[in-house]
Amino acid sequence: FIPTHHTTMKRLLLLPVLLLSACEKPGTETTATSPAIPLDSYFAAEAPASPQAIHALRTTAKPGDQVTVSGIVMGREKPFVDGRAAFILGDPTKMTPCNKMPDDHCKTPWDACCDTPEVKRESSATIQIVDNGRVIKQDLKGVHGLKELSTVTLTGTVDKASTAEAQIINATQLHVQY
Repeated sequence: FIPTHHTTMKRLLLLPVLLLSACEKPGTETTATSPAIPLDSYFAAEAPASPQAIHALRTTAKPGDQVTVSGIVMGREKPFVDGRAAFILGDPTKMTPCNKMPDDHCKTPWDACCDTPEVKRESSATIQIVDNGRVIKQDLKGVHGLKELSTVTLTGTVDKASTAEAQIINATQLHVQY
């Protein structure tokens, strides 16, 4: 039997579906049927005490350390990760959002476009909320008023994948200043 072009095309189109379904672990639910984790439980009415600046934390904190840090949601044009409970927190003692600049006309002042890439790297951290070691698959923007340029104080654990070049903190408690 020699397959026809039509039969071969059907098999080729079906291959990615088979490969993707083979990658799923037995007994796991898909995102569509998984219950949403209540992100509200990660937010606190009061700010944690004694927060450090991000730039100082980068020089002392190691993966696994418990930390308290404060900053502003800024550092990129899109500081929130779509579909994930994660965002970029910038150190306002080192980075400057454009709305703090004289004669600002920037449409995205939270991108801190006047700061150098080095300053942004040294003065920002990725903040994420994880469950069972994975970033929660929910948008964090808008939860408890969290948005670009929000001031946030949080406690969490420095992630095991965190490095001197890329600080990652798994938040356990966040406070958004209104």
